Amino acid sequence: MVLCSNALAVYFASHSIRTVVVTTLACSLLLQIAYFASVLFLIWRSGCASRSGQRAEHFGVETQLEYQSPDHDEVVRNSSDGAPVFPMGGISLLH
Repeated sequence: MVLCSNALAVYFASHSIRTVVVTTLACSLLLQIAYFASVLFLIWRSGCASRSGQRAEHFGVETQLEYQSPDHDEVVRNSSDGAPVFPMGGISLLH
């Protein structure tokens, strides 16, 4: 989307195909650099979180790393044969 809108804007501003190609390639390169930098940042951030978790375990501090939904232990059992019924969005699948 970004590259197409960039190409159209440059073409309507300059009416030059050569300028469109050059600016679209430059924009593509900038997008790739930004994507690569964001991936490196996410890798660096996950490494920092991992190291802080290991450091906390080393000093005897317990950390909870897994996510539990607020209703993780709610199971509705309304069927006659005893099979559990798991509601989805207020609609039961086995009724």
